[in-house]
Amino acid sequence: MSAPSVPDTTMTPLERRSSASLALIFALRMLGLFLVLPVFALEAHKYPGGEDAALVGMAMGIYGLTQGLLQIPFGMASDRLGRKPVMVVGLVIFAAGSAMAAWAPTLPWLVAGRALQGAGAISAAVTALLADQTRDVVRTKAMALVGASIGLVFALSLVLSPLLAAYLGLHGLFAVTATLALGGIAVVLWWVPPEPAQHVDQARGGLLSVLGHPALLRLNVGVFVLHAVQLAMWVALPGMLVRAGLVRDLHWQVYLPAVLASFVVMGAALFPLEKRGYLRAVFLAAIGLIGLVQLALLAVSSSGAAPGVWMLGLLLLLFFCGFNVLEASQPSLASRVAPAASRGAALGVYNTLQSLGFFAGGAVGGWLVQSAGPQALFACCAVAMLAWLVVAWPMQAPAPRAAA
Repeated sequence: MSAPSVPDTTMTPLERRSSASLALIFALRMLGLFLVLPVFALEAHKYPGGEDAALVGMAMGIYGLTQGLLQIPFGMASDRLGRKPVMVVGLVIFAAGSAMAAWAPTLPWLVAGRALQGAGAISAAVTALLADQTRDVVRTKAMALVGASIGLVFALSLVLSPLLAAYLGLHGLFAVTATLALGGIAVVLWWVPPEPAQHVDQARGGLLSVLGHPALLRLNVGVFVLHAVQLAMWVALPGMLVRAGLVRDLHWQVYLPAVLASFVVMGAALFPLEKRGYLRAVFLAAIGLIGLVQLALLAVSSSGAAPGVWMLGLLLLLFFCGFNVLEASQPSLASRVAPAASRGAALGVYNTLQSLGFFAGGAVGGWLVQSAGPQALFACCAVAMLAWLVVAWPMQAPAPRAAA
């Protein structure tokens, strides 16, 4: 009697190994970045030239700019040279930038180190390799593992960052970041499974084949809006939590439970409904849910009364439920609808729009709060989510393709 076949929606050992190892690479890299962010502005003032607020802002934002500029070249290079070599080169550059930032004696040198950090733009190559090594029917689950690893290290960094900064300072945090990047290189070399053989043999596509792809355009608009809204929210939310009576060092007590509970909700809803053919409905519902959260935040910020911690915690939980569904399903959909020969280029464009969304959310969100208050910010976020819902409405979930 032949052995029973593995169910379509069950990950094979190779898919589990690939998902876990690539999620770990993301986690190691993002933990180093997240550890720095909560204390960056305060610690940067201690550098010579740290009184220049514009230069401090440049040191914070230059990473996203170089990251966004180089995502497409790194993604296209991974299509032609292979995913793992590009990942190793990117992590070496990221580690070198972290080491430069750890050494930096002045703020301009810190800006240079942050720019070099951003030049190690490997997100497209990592995501493309995960797509190469997983079947369509388990792709969303694999992408969700990556998203969960990022969410967890974000919550962890909110707890660890002030503690480590007190002992190590900003120089020490960048040294930790460089060490974590070297650990990521070890994972690429010794744990990530080999690339599929056909990846090297098949003809490679180019950038033009993905720029005009209608389904990819919808997803690229979506990832821009999602991360612009996410970052814009965080311009106003910390102040609302402070007004609710929660001191800044304890904000993790709201963020961490909301993030963890949202993972449970996502696992209970997204994967079973996707298996039953309801991915489009879940996707559109998640966009609508985030839009409703923005309207609720608008109402809370307009009421004149101090917001309640429990109310803000509930809204954050709802936001993360929608965000995690989209964060898992969007890159999965992008990898499935992209031409196979141009997958790295397609995910390079996708990650570029993600980086530009972060930049736009921070810049526009800060300007809106300063000039018109948080009510204007949440109103604009609600309008942006509605516009995305209209753009995304014609989408259709692609049928699963044969295993790679």
